[in-house]
Amino acid sequence: MAKCEICNKETKFGNNVSHSVRKTNRSWKPNVRKVKININGSVKKANVCTRCLRSNKVTRAV
Repeated sequence: MAKCEICNKETKFGNNVSHSVRKTNRSWKPNVRKVKININGSVKKANVCTRCLRSNKVTRAV
């Protein structure tokens, strides 16, 4: 399953609800990217959601 290693955001489950109120299962997955990040001066590949990348919670390695 998709999971962000920074904020621990993961797949959520719920229901699709039709006009006639029939319910079927569905899931919401976070937008996770595998990127190189700097952690205490060392470079590591990590699964990071785009929300964490956009809000500068991690610094990308060059």
